[in-house]
Amino acid sequence: MIKAVVFDMDGTLLDTEKLYRRFWVEAARRLGYPMEDRHALMIRSMAAAYAEPLLRAEVCDSFDYHGVRALRRELMEAYIDAHGVEPKPGMLELLGEIRRRGLRIGLATATPEERARKYLRMAGAEAYFDAITCASMVARGKPAPDIYLLAVQRLGVLPEEAIAVEDAPSGIRAAHAAGLGAVMIPDQDQPDEETRALCLAVLPSLSAVKMIL
Repeated sequence: MIKAVVFDMDGTLLDTEKLYRRFWVEAARRLGYPMEDRHALMIRSMAAAYAEPLLRAEVCDSFDYHGVRALRRELMEAYIDAHGVEPKPGMLELLGEIRRRGLRIGLATATPEERARKYLRMAGAEAYFDAITCASMVARGKPAPDIYLLAVQRLGVLPEEAIAVEDAPSGIRAAHAAGLGAVMIPDQDQPDEETRALCLAVLPSLSAVKMIL
């Protein structure tokens, strides 16, 4: 029996993953690194411990991950402050339906808590969440299961009593490893067969999640 739904944020609830892709590449190139869009796609929702060596291997061995990330944050925040964030279609309707059914609602995001709350508040969604869990609160970020294990603990449910809604392979791996039912709503690309095999369902939109609750 499902008692809780835990959401990823970027690319799942908010249409911000395209901004991460844009500003990772822009920041890297400003600092002189030949990063391409495909590299940004590789690291979406991925913790720094995994993303840093991947970018050094794929872009160049001198890639300054932390320097580029700091500039990416600065550029992206300036853009969001000017333009706001765009919710994914059906987001508020789904959150309202989950609340009406008496289920708990959690967030499991790589974004720091203050910024995650800011984005959710801008989208009118912050009040729906019973617990917000961020990568900074755990030893290992996605694709490790730590963030989902903490998220369900904070919601007061068992992993098998919750589903996770994600858009990226690293998030699906994290949720599946933690024992949650992993639901994928593809955003930037479609799942490969390995990722699809870990999913309870692959759905076309947030609105479709209501069918499996």
